Amino acid sequence: MAILSIQSHVSYGYVGNRSAVFPLQRLGLEVWDVNTVEFSNHTGYGSWTGMVLGADHIRSIVDGIEARGVLGGCIAVLSGYLGDADIAEAVLASLSRVRAHNPSAIYLCDPVMGDVDRGFFVRPGIPETIAEKLIPAADIATPNQFEIEALTGVTIRSVDDARRAAAILHEKGPRVVLITSFMPETKEEGHIEMLVSDETGLYGVKTPELPLNPAPNGAGDLTAALFLARYLETKNAAAALELTTDSVHAVLERTLKEGRRELALIAEQASLVSPERRFAAVKL
Repeated sequence: MAILSIQSHVSYGYVGNRSAVFPLQRLGLEVWDVNTVEFSNHTGYGSWTGMVLGADHIRSIVDGIEARGVLGGCIAVLSGYLGDADIAEAVLASLSRVRAHNPSAIYLCDPVMGDVDRGFFVRPGIPETIAEKLIPAADIATPNQFEIEALTGVTIRSVDDARRAAAILHEKGPRVVLITSFMPETKEEGHIEMLVSDETGLYGVKTPELPLNPAPNGAGDLTAALFLARYLETKNAAAALELTTDSVHAVLERTLKEGRRELALIAEQASLVSPERRFAAVKL
C-alpha cells in the first residue's frame, strides 16, 4: 500500500513532504514523494533559496512511477503546498492516472493558502485554483480556519458557523472535512480545537494551547498526513481525529520542551505510532 504525496520539500526543517513522509512511513505506509518546490528551508524564516519545480516536473516524475507498473498499489493521493497554480493541473492528472489503476484511491487535499495571522502567503491564482479544481476532486479536505473561510465565504465565529462552512465544502466535493484550527469568539482560554465533519456529524477535540513562540511551521502538514493514515486505517473520521490529535500534541509538547523552532518529529517518533490516548472527540 502506497501514498503518492505531492507537496513542497525543504532540506532544513519539517514542512510539506518533510513533515509528511516520515510519519506515514512510521505508520507502515510506502510513500512516493513528489516535490512541488525544492527550498533550503520553509518561507516562515523570511528568506530561503531554491526553486519551484513546476507542473512538467510533477508529470515527469509520475510518468516514471507509472512506467514501473506500480500505480495499482497506490491507495491515496495527498497534495499540499503547490508553489504555482499550474501545478494543480498536474495533481489532477496524477490523481486521474492513479484512479485508472485503482478506482478506489482516496484523494486528500490540504488547501495550503494562508493563515489567520498571515493572510494569503501563496502566489496569485493558487487560492482560486484550489477552490475551483482541487476541492471538487477531493474525498478529504483539511483546511485551517482561514482557509475554510476563504473557500466558503463563511466567517466562523461559532460551532454553527463551522458546521455551515463544512456543509458548503461537502457540497463542493469532499465527504470528510477536517478543520485543523477552530477559534470561535467564545474560545476557551488556554485551549485550541480541531473539528471534523462527515455524514455522521460534526466532532471536536480540544487540547491545551502550548506557548510555542514562534509556532513551528509544518504542524498542518503533519496533521493532514496523520489524519489520512489513520482514516485509511479506521475508516472513521472521529477516531482518526483522536489519534491524529494525540500524536500531533505529543510532537508539539516535545518541540516546546526542547526549545526547537522545527517540529521534534524524530525525537518524538514513537508518539506517531503509539500515542498516549489523551484526547476524545465530542459530537457537537
